[in-house]
Amino acid sequence: MKPINRITAALALTLGLTVSALAQAASISGEVKKIDERAGKITLKHGPAKNLGMDEPMTMVYRVKDPAMLKQVKVGDKVTFEAEEASSGYTVTKMQKAK
Repeated sequence: MKPINRITAALALTLGLTVSALAQAASISGEVKKIDERAGKITLKHGPAKNLGMDEPMTMVYRVKDPAMLKQVKVGDKVTFEAEEASSGYTVTKMQKAK
């Protein structure tokens, strides 16, 4: 294999691993405690959320980006989710039942 091909392959592998690691770091494990469909909010008990500056486990109320997410879970479900901080508070941007 030519040196340039080896360098390109190594760079592509490194970039792929970095993106995967960042995606996992943003994923938060939690449990659904309450669902308020009318307000578009969900209460989640979760572990540390480093990407949000939360180093300790806690229970919080989050807005949801898409209200349809609330219909996919019920109280007691274990979930993994991603959230972001906005001027209006913290918002869940992705959520799925944990496997």
